[in-house]
Amino acid sequence: MSQKNMGRLAQDMKREVIAIIGRLKDPRLEGGLLTVTRLDVTPDLDVAKVYVSVMGRTDGPKPAIEALNRAAGHVRTEVSKKMHIRKAPRFIFVEDDGAAYAAHINELLRELNVSGSDDTREPETED
Repeated sequence: MSQKNMGRLAQDMKREVIAIIGRLKDPRLEGGLLTVTRLDVTPDLDVAKVYVSVMGRTDGPKPAIEALNRAAGHVRTEVSKKMHIRKAPRFIFVEDDGAAYAAHINELLRELNVSGSDDTREPETED
């Protein structure tokens, strides 16, 4: 399958996975923000790695990732039905800490900006 078709398949599969996760009734998925950031599919459609960002939970992202991995069989069945494909990949849900890392970098930049506000250089004047 060409790279273009694999990308399109991955995007369609990501859309379906997001819809299916939204309908899951697991209490470990309630509360907080759960976002599917990326979905990578192997060329032979054997494995699909789903990167999930979990924010705003007091107990961390681990229970939500465990709940998603427990529901992976259900997600696989539903994706197979919705997309009308014979062989649906095994889904592996992985924590994506990119959003948390970006927030950390923004905080560091904000601290640098606050500490750097007392500029030692002289202001430019027009004569």
